[in-house]
Amino acid sequence: MFNALRIFEGRFGRVVLSESVDSQAMHTHAEHQLIIKYDGADRQFLIGGEREVLTRNDILFINSERPHETIANEDGSSVRLLLMNISPEWLAQTFPAMFRGAEQGPYPRTLDAVTPHIRKIADAMAIDMMNDRFLSSDRLEFMVQELILSIIDSYIAKRRSTSPMWRGSRFADSRIRRAIALLRARPNKEVNMDDIASQVGLSRSRFYDLFQMCTGRSPREYLDMLCVETAITRLSTSDTKIGDVSAELGFSAQSNFTRFFLNQVGASPSEYRRFSSVGLTPAGPLAPASPASPASPSLPDFDSGSLEPAK
Repeated sequence: MFNALRIFEGRFGRVVLSESVDSQAMHTHAEHQLIIKYDGADRQFLIGGEREVLTRNDILFINSERPHETIANEDGSSVRLLLMNISPEWLAQTFPAMFRGAEQGPYPRTLDAVTPHIRKIADAMAIDMMNDRFLSSDRLEFMVQELILSIIDSYIAKRRSTSPMWRGSRFADSRIRRAIALLRARPNKEVNMDDIASQVGLSRSRFYDLFQMCTGRSPREYLDMLCVETAITRLSTSDTKIGDVSAELGFSAQSNFTRFFLNQVGASPSEYRRFSSVGLTPAGPLAPASPASPASPSLPDFDSGSLEPAK
């Protein structure tokens, strides 16, 4: 049985940060589900008659209506999981060439190795969902978008003919997807957007227009979100000095990073680290959740979201 610690809903479906101790009987979901372990013990799943073990190095995919169950550990150890239930209707609308008419569902495999970028997003999402003192619906919306785009690019598009994969999607322009990949590869405030535009074969003005149309954000706003995502992960899951995090993200002075982080998150880096350090780091003790406040997201195609405490 899963104990929902945090729930985030939108037109894309639902994201749940949950704690699991007991078994969960065989069941199905109308949505396509993906599961990433945050911390605690490894967990066994029985999916379509096949046993899979989910560790921190893996990502689990369960297509719509596929029977599956969760097997409790004999020692009674618990695990915290990030579960995403993705609406088939939303996928068909947002990525029509990829998901319409897919009889077996979008996920070609049940278990795969998690990529470093997806691992970082998942950790940042779990931290932000639990650390509700500084919770940002807009930031969670961004991470949901990043996670889904990264999953499509890493696990689905690469295993099919890539030319028509993005047709009909607002992310269909390969130049913008390339630009996003370049920004992800080095989240750094010193990145020159003119250089990014040149590398993807666009003028500066055309690059900014297309990027805004595809992502709902300017390139600089997108980069800022990637920098915040990286900073949250570094501050909450490592003992990296704040000055070193500042330098990694391209700030000329730690004070500039502090102002940036305070403006984006609503807390200084040291304050965020202090409040997120108790019971949140991977492999650390499980901590009870406190209620989260409802919020209204703003990104296109990810609207109508809300954060809810466990009922």
